[in-house]
Amino acid sequence: MPPIEFLVVGLYLAALLYLGLKNSSKSSGNSRDFILAGRRLSLPGFVATLVATWYGGILGVGENTYLYGIQTWFIFGLPYYVFGLLFAMFIARRIQAADRLSIPDHIHHHFGRKAGLISAFYILFMASPAPYILSIGILLQFTLQIPLGPALLLASGFSLFYVWFGGFKAVIRTDVLQFILMFCGFILLFVFSWIEAGPPTIIFSKLPEMHLHPGGGLPAQYILVWFFIALWTFVDPGFFQRCAAARDGNTAKNGILISLGFWFIFDLLTLFTGLYAKVLLSPGPALFTFPRLGAEVLPPLVYGIFLTGLLATIMSTIDSLGFISAITFGRDILWRVKSKNGSKKTDWDLQSIKYIRAGLVVMALIALVLAYSLPSVIQLWYTLGSILIPGLLLPFLLTFTKKSFTTGKINALLIWPPLIAAGWFTAAQITGVKFLGLEPFYPGMVTSLLILLWRKSPNINLK
Repeated sequence: MPPIEFLVVGLYLAALLYLGLKNSSKSSGNSRDFILAGRRLSLPGFVATLVATWYGGILGVGENTYLYGIQTWFIFGLPYYVFGLLFAMFIARRIQAADRLSIPDHIHHHFGRKAGLISAFYILFMASPAPYILSIGILLQFTLQIPLGPALLLASGFSLFYVWFGGFKAVIRTDVLQFILMFCGFILLFVFSWIEAGPPTIIFSKLPEMHLHPGGGLPAQYILVWFFIALWTFVDPGFFQRCAAARDGNTAKNGILISLGFWFIFDLLTLFTGLYAKVLLSPGPALFTFPRLGAEVLPPLVYGIFLTGLLATIMSTIDSLGFISAITFGRDILWRVKSKNGSKKTDWDLQSIKYIRAGLVVMALIALVLAYSLPSVIQLWYTLGSILIPGLLLPFLLTFTKKSFTTGKINALLIWPPLIAAGWFTAAQITGVKFLGLEPFYPGMVTSLLILLWRKSPNINLK
C-alpha cells in the first residue's frame, strides 16, 4: 500500500475513535442509555446502523458471487427482502412498544427464566462477531502483509474499544460514518469497473453460463434452504435491538422499510462488482475478490477510499454484534444466573454495565479463539441458521399471540428442534451422506411444527 492509502485508513480510524468516545461518559452511568441509547434512536440513525450492521460478511459475498454468479442475490438478497418486509409490517412496532432489552429478555418475560436462558445461549452463537473478526483479520493480513494473529487482535481490539465506553450510542455514531463509507467505496469500485470493462450488459456475455443461473449450478433444495434461513431476520438480535431503541413505533417500521431500499442498492453494487471481478481477474483466491478487483481497476488514492469502505463494512458488524454478545453473556446469562430476583430495576441499574463490560471481554476472547478455527463465513451462516432457527423462531413469534402455552411446551420447542437438526447435521458430517437427502433445517423445523401442533407434545420441565 502506498503512503496515501495508509493516510486514508488512518484518518478513518481516528474518526472512529473520536465518534465512538464522544460524550461516552453520558452513556456509562445509565443502563438504558448504555444498551438502547435511551430509546431515542431517530430514523436516520436507525437506517444507518441497521444497514451497516447487515453486511459484515462482505468478503463471503464477494467469494460466492465470484464462484456462483447471480445466485448470490437469490440466497442473500431476495429472501431477506421478503422477511424484512414482513418484520416491518407485523413485528417492528410491537417490539418497540414492548420495551424489552433483548430477545432473551423478551422470551424471559413471556415464558420464564429458563426459556430466557436457553434462548440466550442460542443468541450467543448467532451474534458472535468471530467470523467477522476473522474476515477483517484476513483483510488486514492481505493488505498490510502482517501475520494473522496480530491482525485479529488489531481488528477486534479497535472495533470493541469504543463500545466499552460509549455503549450503543457509540455503535450508532460510528455506524453512520461506516454507512457512508461502505456505499462510497462500492460505488467507486462499480464506476471504475464499468470504465475498465464496459457496462454490465457487456460482461454478461463473457460470464460462464452457470453464473447467470439463479441456482448457480447447485441443487434446488440447497437454494430453498437458504430462503428459509432468511427467517433469521425474525430472530436477529440486531433487528430487535434497533426496534427496541427506536423513539417510536413508526420509526421502527419505517426504518426497516427504508433500509430494504438501501440493501437492494448495495446488493446490486456488490453483485455487479463481483461479476466484473469474474471477467477481469485472473484465477485466484475467491475470498479476496473485492480487494483484488480494487487493486486491479482503482488508482492508489481511490483504492485507499475503497479499502476504507471495505473495512467500514466489516467493522460496523463487529462492534454491533460484539456489543450484543456482551449484553447476552453479561446481562441475559451471567446476571440471570447470579441473581434470580431479576425484576429489581435498582439492582439492574447498579450492576448492568459492569456485567456487560465483563461480557465484552469474555466474548472478545472467545471470538478470537473461534476465528482461528472457523470455516468460511457463508458455511457458518448456513450451519448456524439450519440448527438454531428451528428452535428460536416459533417461541419468539408465539410471544406476539394471545394464546397461552405451558412452560414445558415452550422448553420443548426451544430444545428438541435444534437437537434434531444438530444430530442430522452431525450424522451427515460423519457418514458423508444426508439422511433421506434432506438438509438439517427441514427435520428441525418439522419437529418444531409437530411439537406446536401436537396437543400432547412432550413437556420439558427444567429444574
